[in-house]
Amino acid sequence: MAFGVLLALLFVASSILGGETTTFTITNNCPYTIWPATTTGKGGESISSSGFALASHASNTITATSSWSGRIWARAFCNDAGTSCGTGDCGNLQCSAGGAAPASLVEFTLNGDGGKDFYDISLVDGFNLPVTVSGAGCPQTSCPVDINAACPGELALKNQGGATIGCKSACVAFNAPQYCCTGDHGSPETCTPTSYSEFFKAKCPQAYSYAYDDKTSTFTCPTGANYVVTFCP
Repeated sequence: MAFGVLLALLFVASSILGGETTTFTITNNCPYTIWPATTTGKGGESISSSGFALASHASNTITATSSWSGRIWARAFCNDAGTSCGTGDCGNLQCSAGGAAPASLVEFTLNGDGGKDFYDISLVDGFNLPVTVSGAGCPQTSCPVDINAACPGELALKNQGGATIGCKSACVAFNAPQYCCTGDHGSPETCTPTSYSEFFKAKCPQAYSYAYDDKTSTFTCPTGANYVVTFCP
């Protein structure tokens, strides 16, 4: 039996046995192919795909159990097999671990506290592509601008031709406690915004700009919604 057919049957069986599902429609509005990827939180049930190629102006729908938690991001500037990428690389077409920074991350916890889904866009590890998250009846969160175009030189990830293809966070670039919220800076009181996190926040006010940027960056929706994740909106 083909793998895709078997996977679909497994999710149908899950629904019949009482397990609800959530769909994520991944859309690529970039003018080039991207390779979306997912990782599942530790010990959680996996999502229906952890990596695939997505042509320009194409969409693909993946399915998760209603209690799934994990990350969605997009790799860019990959080889044809999707096994080596300029940004967001995980070393394989199907990702078993997170992508290399910098990468714009979409984070979900479905069916969390109070029967709500929690989701956000995180630039804590940096930025590679603009992205928007929406769902019917749910608040939209978005980082719609190309931060790479204005990335400070000390944060810029460049290709061999010298073009900036990603913008690292200060934590990724410098690995210092004041930027990573570690050590003596490991609490909301001692880890406050820096000029670098404020740069990201000014570009994308709805996205996480550093580890404790919760108040304006976490969104909720009643459990049961389906979501659209659009790259290069």
